Amino acid sequence: MPLEVELVSPERTLFSGEASMVRARTVGGGDIAFLPGHAPFVGALATWTVEITLAEGGHELAAVHGGFVEVSHDHVKILSDLAELASTIDADRARRAQEKAQAAIQRGDDVDAEAALDRANARLAATGTMVH
Repeated sequence: MPLEVELVSPERTLFSGEASMVRARTVGGGDIAFLPGHAPFVGALATWTVEITLAEGGHELAAVHGGFVEVSHDHVKILSDLAELASTIDADRARRAQEKAQAAIQRGDDVDAEAALDRANARLAATGTMVH
């Protein structure tokens, strides 16, 4: 039996469907994968990617910028203040944001630069264009 998955942001439901696996990164806990039959779980999401392996094959990638994941009775609900499907991310814009954040960090003049860099890196990872 597949997982029922919902990826929700305040603006809309980005994904709703069946999956064979969901992988996410939690704050302080690292990456975790959920399969059918997983024990109940609630965790805070780090700014990174969520990968949904679709039940019919293929996968959906999204950049999530914090939030929570809840798993119960083969239902996975991902709630994020800001989430973007990889197909909607402008990789060039994310690369420019990454460069801007890195420059601000080097100058030491922007207290929000680390968070901006995390968001840009999550976007680039979701699109498969992340270069270290």
